[in-house]
Amino acid sequence: MERAAPRRVPLPLLLLGGLALLAARVAADTLMEACCADGHSMATQHRDCSLPYASESKECRMVREQCCHSQLEELHCATGINLANEQDSCATPHGDNTSLEATFVKRCCHCCLLGRAAQAQGQSCEYTLMVGYQCGLVFRACCVKGQETTDFAPGDIGDIQEAAKISEIEEEQEDPYLNDRCRGGGPCKQQCRDTGEEVVCSCFVGYQLLPDSVSCEDINECVMGNHNCRLGESCVNTVGSFRCQRDSSCGTGYELTEDNDCKDIDECESGIHNCLPDFICQNTLGSFRCRPKLQCKSGFIQDALGNCIDINECLSISAPCPVGQTCINTEGSYTCQKNVPNCGRGYHLNEEGTRCVDVDECAAPSEPCGPGHLCVNSPGSFRCECKAGYYFDGISRTCVDINECRRYPGRLCGHKCENTPGSYFCSCTVGFRLSADGRSCEDVNECSSSPCSQECANVYGSYQCYCRRGYQLSDVDGVTCEDIDECALPTGGHICSYRCINIPGSFQCSCPSSGYRLAPNGRNCQDIDECVTGIHNCSVNETCFNIQGGFRCLAFECPKNYRRSADTRCERLPCHENQECPKLPLRITYYHLSFPTNIQVPAVVFRMGPSSAVPGDSMQLAITGGNEEGFFTTRKVSHHSGVVALTKPVPEPRDLLLTVKMDLYRHGTVSSFVAKLFIFVSAEL
Repeated sequence: MERAAPRRVPLPLLLLGGLALLAARVAADTLMEACCADGHSMATQHRDCSLPYASESKECRMVREQCCHSQLEELHCATGINLANEQDSCATPHGDNTSLEATFVKRCCHCCLLGRAAQAQGQSCEYTLMVGYQCGLVFRACCVKGQETTDFAPGDIGDIQEAAKISEIEEEQEDPYLNDRCRGGGPCKQQCRDTGEEVVCSCFVGYQLLPDSVSCEDINECVMGNHNCRLGESCVNTVGSFRCQRDSSCGTGYELTEDNDCKDIDECESGIHNCLPDFICQNTLGSFRCRPKLQCKSGFIQDALGNCIDINECLSISAPCPVGQTCINTEGSYTCQKNVPNCGRGYHLNEEGTRCVDVDECAAPSEPCGPGHLCVNSPGSFRCECKAGYYFDGISRTCVDINECRRYPGRLCGHKCENTPGSYFCSCTVGFRLSADGRSCEDVNECSSSPCSQECANVYGSYQCYCRRGYQLSDVDGVTCEDIDECALPTGGHICSYRCINIPGSFQCSCPSSGYRLAPNGRNCQDIDECVTGIHNCSVNETCFNIQGGFRCLAFECPKNYRRSADTRCERLPCHENQECPKLPLRITYYHLSFPTNIQVPAVVFRMGPSSAVPGDSMQLAITGGNEEGFFTTRKVSHHSGVVALTKPVPEPRDLLLTVKMDLYRHGTVSSFVAKLFIFVSAEL
């Protein structure tokens, strides 16, 4: 009977258990099993887990992706096992060893080959090396499968019944890997081995086990001295290992090998030389040489560029000609010529070549002194009589121009001196012109040509433009006058009290269209008192009250149980049998206040108290109406007086009616007084 291979628990089922908490948040119609099945199907059909997911559930997408990756690993691992069973090697058909698929296939293939090798050598199929749980399962499966193939070979037919009994017993026994405490890595951080009695943790090479017998830490081989770096190399610790680094570079023409040795670079073989096409590259240690292909004939030598150049035998050979003869170099060779008399300077051989005669340097067409100068010949030499503005140079034996500007600096010209052949001329700087004497400079009046847009002032050698009041000189050309926008200046907001209007060369201030007029200073705005000038429209029964920028027509009537005692005061009528009357205020007084919106807060706007104080008086002040927005508050300043204060600014012009009540306690009785405050808040200028 065939022995069953160790069964692995599918990774998607483990993931489903781990994602149970996440799945609890998903709607009831989203089944995690269906999401995982979709992931299995995607891996099986498309071999790709990066395809988009249509589900809107984040948990379903997570489960589907994990199940897809797990199934994909299972498929790759199965491919690796089949590869090991079919061709006894792990070489992939396509030769790609870098992809993730090739990595999984190669790992499972190697684990299977190890299991088959263990079975062939008669070793146990219980894999004790700590290379991971999945590799252990593949190792055991391939090892057990090999044992079954061997156990049922044709030569062992006599033991079939015995093997069948053993197989039946083993089928009944539980696979020990199902209860392996190292499943999934166990408690260990790196390698885990379940001995049956306990779990033993170990570390990879280059690590050491920590005292907790679970975790591993890197071994610093450089500090411990466990490295094999040579002299001239430094040990550099890496995670799990170390590397040897050469202390000094190899230098030009050498490269560092993997063994930290310096190897000569063959520039000729690698093609990094710079030899020309007519040269052959020859490698040397640390460099190379370029040898020419062309060979030169006798009498020539090759230079560094491979060109054949003539050899001067007269210089390279000692005494090539006999005494009395002169060596003359020729191309590729040399000749010897008999010596002749040597004449001094100013002399030459006669036609017969027997004696030296004078050379007439002044003979035409030669002009040794220069054009226009007189040449006088003398034995063995000559002299020059130079024109005005020139002098005779004894070294060059020619007439040379005299630089008058350099010889007489500052004495010939008023401004600038420029030398010319045999003479000089004067010139002036900008803003000046040459005088009639041809040497001095006089100022040019540039203002006569009106170069400025407004005013021009001539200065020595130049001119200066300036502008009238209200204009400024342009920074661009320095001649144009531009209008000054006084309203845009940093102080422009303080020029006019209301609005500034710029005009060419000046500015104008303006006031609001109604309620104000411009003051005599032309900058401030004055309020028009419509009540005094009589331009209001209040009726005979109304009182005109002036405010900033306008006016109000005021009229009031005393309430029930009151009579008017003055223009703005109502007195309470005598109380007879009316029980409510004594509770009413004794007096109601009407006040009118006006202030702008930009008044500085806090500000006291009203003061209230008895007209005459009596010792022992006490009072209370309160706002009983019109302060819904909390602009005002009351404050007691003494035992018998208080004030109404503005505590926060009123943002916009508006009319307010504020009711203020004062309770006066005098001689054991309480008297109430009411002030009606008509407050008109005007706009700021």
